[in-house]
Amino acid sequence: MRKNGKETDLNRANEQLFKELQNSLGILFSNEKLLKQAFTHSSYVNEHRRKPFEDNERLEFLGDAVLELTISQFLFNKYPTMTEGELTKLRAAIVCEPSLVSFASELGFGKFILLGKGEEMTGGRERPALLADVFEAFIGALFLDKGLDVVIKFLEQVVYPKINAGAFSHVMDFKSQLQEFIQRDGIGVIEYRVLQEKGPAHNKEFVSKVTLNGEELGTGTGKSKKEAEQHAAQMALEVLKTKTT
Repeated sequence: MRKNGKETDLNRANEQLFKELQNSLGILFSNEKLLKQAFTHSSYVNEHRRKPFEDNERLEFLGDAVLELTISQFLFNKYPTMTEGELTKLRAAIVCEPSLVSFASELGFGKFILLGKGEEMTGGRERPALLADVFEAFIGALFLDKGLDVVIKFLEQVVYPKINAGAFSHVMDFKSQLQEFIQRDGIGVIEYRVLQEKGPAHNKEFVSKVTLNGEELGTGTGKSKKEAEQHAAQMALEVLKTKTT
């Protein structure tokens, strides 16, 4: 009987856990089993074979595809001058394991994962691959339960602001985009110039500006001339896109 009592206590704890998760996300699942499955690791299933638990691997597969689609759509609309290769490279940086881990960690997903005792004892709750898988599985569960529009609304809160803030700009070539934009519309000649070099030799900071037909379009700072020019080009692109919309 005590074993059944333990299982009852565990089930109650899990129920409370997933209510807390839904409250923190502001999303109420119609099918809570999908949410639980998204956070259920295979090690937990292996230790509870008598119960009909399913691990999150199938949802992870689905979530991966949903993320690729939604991120692709966002990037396609946001960066009209990007080539296919550039879009692919940027998307890869957003959906790579370290990025997914950071999204999951910010949301506190580690706390809600159902793990087997062995996996728990070896620090599985903080394991990057496991956290990334849970984030993808959650996206898959959210898609099945609420549809694509709600997934996009969720990403508008969690992922898209980071893209807009330039968190992945290290993989983007804004200078090439700006050159393509200028050439496409035939609106003149762009030039870059270093305005300032600051700091000691081992820790310099450069300030560069980019001009179009002599008119300043943007300035940028960076640890190298190239980085400063990239940031200046990024600002210039935003200015030009605003003027043409």
